[in-house]
Amino acid sequence: MMDIEPCDIDDTDALLGPEGPFARELPNFAPRAAQQAMARAVAQAIAQRETLVAEAGTGTGKTYAYLVPALLSGERVIISTGTKALQDQLYFRDLPKVRSVLGARLKTALLKGRANYLCLYRLDQTVREGVSFEPALAGQLATIRAWSVRTRRGDRMELAEVPEESPLWPRVTSTPENCLGVECPFFDDCHVVKARREALEADIVVVNHHLLFADLALKQEGFGEILPGASAFILDEAHQIPELAGQFFSQSISARQLTELAQDALTECSGITGAIGLLLEPVEALQEAIRRLHLAIDGLPQRGAFQLLQQRSATSDGLHRLGELLAVLADLLESQAERSRGFANLHERAQLFVARLDRILDQDGDAAPGAHDVRWYEHYPRGFVLYATPLDLAAPMRDLRERTQAAWIHTSATLSVAGDFGHFSRQLGLDNPRTLSLESPFDYARQALCFLPPRLPDPGSREHTERVIEAVLPVLHASRGRAFLLFTSHRALRRAAELLQGKVPWPLFVQGTAPRPRLLEEFRASGHGVLLGAASFWEGVDVVGEALSVVVVDKLPFAAPDDPVLMARFDALQQVGVNPFMGWQVPSAVIALKQGAGRLIRDVHDRGVLVLCDPRITGKGYGKLFLASLPPMPRTRELAEVQAFFEAASESAAATMMPLVE
Repeated sequence: MMDIEPCDIDDTDALLGPEGPFARELPNFAPRAAQQAMARAVAQAIAQRETLVAEAGTGTGKTYAYLVPALLSGERVIISTGTKALQDQLYFRDLPKVRSVLGARLKTALLKGRANYLCLYRLDQTVREGVSFEPALAGQLATIRAWSVRTRRGDRMELAEVPEESPLWPRVTSTPENCLGVECPFFDDCHVVKARREALEADIVVVNHHLLFADLALKQEGFGEILPGASAFILDEAHQIPELAGQFFSQSISARQLTELAQDALTECSGITGAIGLLLEPVEALQEAIRRLHLAIDGLPQRGAFQLLQQRSATSDGLHRLGELLAVLADLLESQAERSRGFANLHERAQLFVARLDRILDQDGDAAPGAHDVRWYEHYPRGFVLYATPLDLAAPMRDLRERTQAAWIHTSATLSVAGDFGHFSRQLGLDNPRTLSLESPFDYARQALCFLPPRLPDPGSREHTERVIEAVLPVLHASRGRAFLLFTSHRALRRAAELLQGKVPWPLFVQGTAPRPRLLEEFRASGHGVLLGAASFWEGVDVVGEALSVVVVDKLPFAAPDDPVLMARFDALQQVGVNPFMGWQVPSAVIALKQGAGRLIRDVHDRGVLVLCDPRITGKGYGKLFLASLPPMPRTRELAEVQAFFEAASESAAATMMPLVE
C-alpha cells in the first residue's frame, strides 16, 4: 500500500508553515493559520473516525488543508467534489503537487460515472447503424471512432472536438440498465471496468458527489460496490450534498429510459428468428403510450405533485396504460431472455422499470415505503420523469454513514447561517458533529463594498427587473463593465438582457446563448464583459482579477414555493411545530446567497462591489441573518460611495504601474 508513515497531527503545522516544504517548493504558496487549523482538524477526524463539518472561507486553502492529512494518514481515503470539472482540477492539478512536495509514493485513482466513459460495445452497435446519420453526426462518430483506438482511459473529457451536448454521446456510452456486464464481448477492454479496478487498488480515490451517492445509496451502477471501502470520506463543496442525496435516495423513471428500452429491444431482434414478429407490436404500443402520456402532461406545470396527474383522466389513464404495456413487454422479453445476452439484459431492465413504476404509482399503498415518499413529476419539451423521493433524508444518511464506520469530513465555504451549522447538520442527520468555522484571510473591509440600492420595489412587483437595471447601470459605468448579474429566474434574466441591449458599450454574455464554459472563457477574455446568469452561475465559477469587479444579485434566492418536495417538507415541519419559512427557506436561501456573493473576491488582490437588489434585506427582520452571514464588508446605500470605491481602485492600480523615481 503506502510507503509513508502516518503523520502526527502536529506535523501538518510544520508542513504547511513558513519553514515547511510547501513554502519552499511552491512559488505562490502563502502559509495561512486557518489552513493549518483545518489540516489539524481533518487529521484528527481521520485518525479518530469522527464526523467533521468545516466551513472554510474563500482563500483559506481548504484543498491542501484536507489533501495533506489525507495523503499522510496511512488510510484509504475517498475524496468527493461537487462537479466533474472540480474533480479533474483536483486530480490533475492539486493532487500531483501535494504528492510531489510530500514525496508520497501511493496509488491514486480518478473515477467517474459510467456515462463519462466510452462504451466499446455501444460504439460498435452505433457504427453498424451509422449509415442513417446526418453528415454532422456522421463526422462526430468518425471522430469518436478514431479516438477510441488511441485513448487509454476512454474519458469523454479528453475529446473536446465532440460537443458535450451531442446526441451521439448517449449512444456510445452505457447506463446501468443497458450495460451487459461480464457477458459483454468487450468486457476485457471496458474503460469503466478498468477505471473501477484502479479505484479498488488505490489509496486515494477522487470521485464526484453524483457517483458517490449512486454507489453508496443505491448500488445502482452494477458490478456490486464500485467504490472501495474507505477509512475516510472527504466531501468538498458539501453544501450540495442535501439536494444530491435526495436525488439518489429517490426512485425515478423517465420517458427517455423507456424509449431507449423500446429501441434497444428492436435493435436486439436483428438476426434472431421470429423475435421481430413477437416484439414489434408491443414495442410500438409502448412507444405510442409514452408519446400520448407526454402530450397529456404537456398542459400541466413543468413540476408538480403526482396528484395533478391522478386528478386528470387523460394523465391518469395514460399512467395506467403505460404500466400495463411495460409489464406486457417485460413478460415477452422474459420469453426471449435465453436467446441472447442482449435479451437477458433487456428483461432485467424491464423488470427494474416495472418495479420503479409500481412504487411511484403506489395505487394501493402497498409499495414500500410509499408513506414516506413525496411523489412528483417533471416534464420537458422532449419527455418527462416520474419520481418518488423520501421526505426525510436524515435517517438514510445516518444509516449510510454508520455502515461505513469511517470518518466523514464535510467542507465548503458555505455551510453555516450566521455561524450556526444546525440547518446543514439536521438535513444530513449529523448528530453533534465536530464543527469548525474558518474566516477568509481576505481583507473584505478594504477589498469589497456592499451596495444596497435605495427605493427598489418589492421583488414580486412587475417592474422589479426594470428598476434593478436602472439602479445597476451607473454601477456598471463606474466599474467599466466587468460584472456578473445573477438572477433567481430565467424570466428575469431574459428581461434584463433585453433592457441592457444597446445601453452598455461592453459585450453581454447571456446564459443560454452558448455553453457555460465558453461563456466564461469569452467573459474572461473580454476584460470588460457583463455576464447574466441564473442558478448554475451562482457557484463553482472562479474569475480572478479585474475581469470581475461587480456581482449583482437581483433577489434573495428562496426556493420556488410550488416545488412539490418542498411543499411536502413544509407540511411535515408544521406538523412538528417548526416554522417552515424560518426553519427551512431562510437558512437555505442564506447559504445560496453566500455562494453567489462568493464569486466576487477570489484573491488577495481582487477588489469589487456586491450589489444586493432585494429590499427585504433591510426591510424584513430575517434580512439581518443574510447580512450577518456575508463576509464583513462595509455597506452603503449611496451610489457616490460606489463610484468613489472604483475611482480609488483605478488610482491604486495606476500607482502600482508607475515607475519609481529616484
